[in-house]
Amino acid sequence: MVPVLPARLLARGLVGSVLVLLGGLVVSTLPRSTPLLEVQALVALREAMPGRLLGVVVVLVGMGLLAGAWLSLCRSVAVAEEDEAGDALSLVRTATLLWSVPLLLAPPLFSRDGWSYAAQGMLVHLGQDPYVVGPGVMEGPIIQAVDPRWMGTATPYGPVPLAWGDLLAGQTESPWALVMGHRVLALVGLVLLAWAVPRMARWSRLNPALASGLVLCSPLMLANGVGGLHNDLLVAGLMAAALVVTVERGRAGWVWGAVLGSLAAGVKGPGGLVCVAVVLVSLPAGARLVARLRRLVQVAAVSLTLLALQGLVLGTGSGWVAQLSVPASVNTPLSLTTLVGGAVDAVVGTGLRLLGVEWADATGLTLVRQVGTVLTLAVVAWVALRRPTGDPASAVASAALVLGATVVLSPVVHLWYLLWLPPFLATLRLSRVSTTGLVALSVVAGLVAPMDSSLHGAYSAIVLGSMTIAVLFPVLLMTPRARARVERIAAAHWPEITGVPARSALEEQPAGRAG
Repeated sequence: MVPVLPARLLARGLVGSVLVLLGGLVVSTLPRSTPLLEVQALVALREAMPGRLLGVVVVLVGMGLLAGAWLSLCRSVAVAEEDEAGDALSLVRTATLLWSVPLLLAPPLFSRDGWSYAAQGMLVHLGQDPYVVGPGVMEGPIIQAVDPRWMGTATPYGPVPLAWGDLLAGQTESPWALVMGHRVLALVGLVLLAWAVPRMARWSRLNPALASGLVLCSPLMLANGVGGLHNDLLVAGLMAAALVVTVERGRAGWVWGAVLGSLAAGVKGPGGLVCVAVVLVSLPAGARLVARLRRLVQVAAVSLTLLALQGLVLGTGSGWVAQLSVPASVNTPLSLTTLVGGAVDAVVGTGLRLLGVEWADATGLTLVRQVGTVLTLAVVAWVALRRPTGDPASAVASAALVLGATVVLSPVVHLWYLLWLPPFLATLRLSRVSTTGLVALSVVAGLVAPMDSSLHGAYSAIVLGSMTIAVLFPVLLMTPRARARVERIAAAHWPEITGVPARSALEEQPAGRAG
């Protein structure tokens, strides 16, 4: 029997979410015109270093409470018996809703991207081309919280969020209201995941509630998806939905999959990579090369045509394609190719200069990034031409391979890029080690999210925050009790390892009726 999840566990996560909201009001960037800044107590906290230090600690404690509640939730649903599967899934969705509500009221957390979304939508509404000019051409409250480094930069996002921003800007000029409107797009992605993930889990005969728990209400998701309102959450939801409709819509499923894949690309370019998995799952098992190429052309024709139509409707044409390299104009510590390229410049470049050989700045960085791009394309081609066809579970693995390679080899990686991966990883039969790694990554990505660029230069806050994380991490993942909890989650994700047979009810249930 599944132990009844105590109400205090849900309450613990809710308290954690409220603390993240309250601390976020202190540490997040806000426009000067925000009515909240008329509250003198809040202004005093934001302007004094002790106040900002307190805000950082409150946020991190809140994230710690959320992470602990999430781990306990996953452990509880991991032991759900067959007749309790529906209740366990409902419990995960209830926890997701309850823990998300306070974050819906927060400003964009741990990143200023939400304010950029609002400004870019206003640009479109004013008849400006956001693929040519940056928010800096405007004046007033709409640009007060935009990151200065993006003021003169054209947007790298596709037509979908810009069209939504244009629609919102026609209703209000309030930056706060506009970012709340953009959070709706993120929530659409969360709803799509809540619908798609249980179905994908059943393809691999996995516990739908556990898979949903690993995806929907993880610290990674709550901090970067709901709190940060990043477009990547919508991308993840559209990609997962594209794969599900391809499987469930029969012979014409690949058309629906291509449409949703195109919409994902219309948010962020890499979202279109799910179309590779759409091709594979829409073909019969053992499809030959000619059939693969034919379906690739068909899916590409549908998705690219729809992408072009998106640009025509918005009035920007295909200008967004030229801006896909904009994110790579910054160096991020999560990008493997950036780290390796920087090391090449530091070691090889320095050595050659000492020998009198000319070595231009960032030569190694550029070279390694180019190699990473070529390798990514090679992985995509190999998956499209060599991976199995006609098997939904295999298609999930193919999507995970393509997206994983894209993130690992990308010239720029932010924490929120990791949102692309859990929907596909959590619905695969991962080993215990891999599942443990997914759980640990979700916790760490949530805990470190508050250490964002808004703390740049606030070294006391960075040090105190790092010390708090150093305390929370072992408590959540490394104590004997914590290890036992994570081990139970990992073991339940692979029934054969623990000697538990796959549930006959899940085997017999058609994928189209799952969830």
